[in-house]
Amino acid sequence: MRVTLLYFAAARERAGTSSEAIDLPEGATAAAALAAACERHPPLAAVATKLRLAVDQEFAGPSRKLREGSEVALIPPVSGGAGLRRIGPEPLVPERPVEQVTGPDCGAVVSFVGTVREAHAGRPVARLTYSAYRPMAERRLGALAEELEERHGVRLAVVHRLGTLLPGEASVAIFAASPHREAAFAATRECLERLKREVPVWKREHYADGSARWREDEPLREPAKPAEPAVSIGP
Repeated sequence: MRVTLLYFAAARERAGTSSEAIDLPEGATAAAALAAACERHPPLAAVATKLRLAVDQEFAGPSRKLREGSEVALIPPVSGGAGLRRIGPEPLVPERPVEQVTGPDCGAVVSFVGTVREAHAGRPVARLTYSAYRPMAERRLGALAEELEERHGVRLAVVHRLGTLLPGEASVAIFAASPHREAAFAATRECLERLKREVPVWKREHYADGSARWREDEPLREPAKPAEPAVSIGP
């Protein structure tokens, strides 16, 4: 049977291609697709254990069986829709999503806006490049937002930029509106942390000296700091 392999971010660089069609035996699993990819592109083997697999735009375990025409994505660890949930290259204008979630039924609006830093680990940053497995990213972001809205009783707007961003530019924004601030704070924090873990968006950091690296590949990370929502309005 013929399946399509999709490569993203660091996996794409190691494979030297963004997609390819391969033939596998009937009943082959996602693990077999990964093994075939590593055989075709030996540099992938060094990061194979870090890759997550998605079959037909849903995360899947290695034992997931494939079918004729399956789409298998090799997804590095994520950094991390339309309208209220949007992923794309358009400039981020915070006022627009705020207007979409506010209303007379809500006494609190909490916002988080992430911006590009001018340095990382002491190295000057010239720019960042964000890329995504966009169809799956939009689907996962929409499902995440709907889950959090139902559980916390809030309205959520989430926007993530793609493409090249300079220091100081906004890369991601989350806005939560609810009758009371506790729910809006909780939903904003959880949305940010899960977006970074679950939504396939990657960040490549370009330094002033001309070098670059995928942030997900770096062996040493700065200590994680809890994300603090930026604004609270209301009781």
